[in-house]
Amino acid sequence: MDVILPCLDESGSLPGVLSALPPGCRAIVVDNGSTDGSAEVAAAAGAKVVSEPRRGYGAAVHTGLEHATSDLVAVLDADGSLDPAALTALAGVVERGEADLAAGRRRPVPGAWPWHARAANAVLSALLRLQGVPVHDIAPVRVARREALLGLGVTDRASGYPLELLIRAGRAGWVVRECDVVYRPRSAGRSKVSGSVRGTVGAVRDMARVLLG
Repeated sequence: MDVILPCLDESGSLPGVLSALPPGCRAIVVDNGSTDGSAEVAAAAGAKVVSEPRRGYGAAVHTGLEHATSDLVAVLDADGSLDPAALTALAGVVERGEADLAAGRRRPVPGAWPWHARAANAVLSALLRLQGVPVHDIAPVRVARREALLGLGVTDRASGYPLELLIRAGRAGWVVRECDVVYRPRSAGRSKVSGSVRGTVGAVRDMARVLLG
């Protein structure tokens, strides 16, 4: 299974994340303009490194999908907030045919999820459920089949990517299954999204554009 890790200045967390990937996983680190040597750190750890100069989570994920070659692909944050071991259970759900998309539902340890980010996630998830997509989280980690993902035609290249993915999956009749994943404080640095109210507002703006589009 190929594991896509969108990356922007994650040199402090990458070694731990990459070393914890389950056996049989190939890491594809998509460097999204890092200035802290993340690409070099990832390459030294044995990951495939590709560059995506267009800033944006969606741009990095899409480029990762284009460079992936395995049938099954995962997307995982590179900040150490999610245990890579969770990928085994998520992959199993798809491999057994129990779902088309296995998505992580964060179960945070104390202090891991700021109130503003958690509130925004709850509102957006509720809106998704109103559209018939049975999720309680905007899928920070997920597993699906590569060709099917590309076939959804997700166009957002910013923070709205995972929301658009879930909307399009719902409209396509995909079975989406959530699995609980432990959510921890990132292992280094500060989150570009949940680390500040400003970052959260920016992500919500991107997602609102998807919902209203």
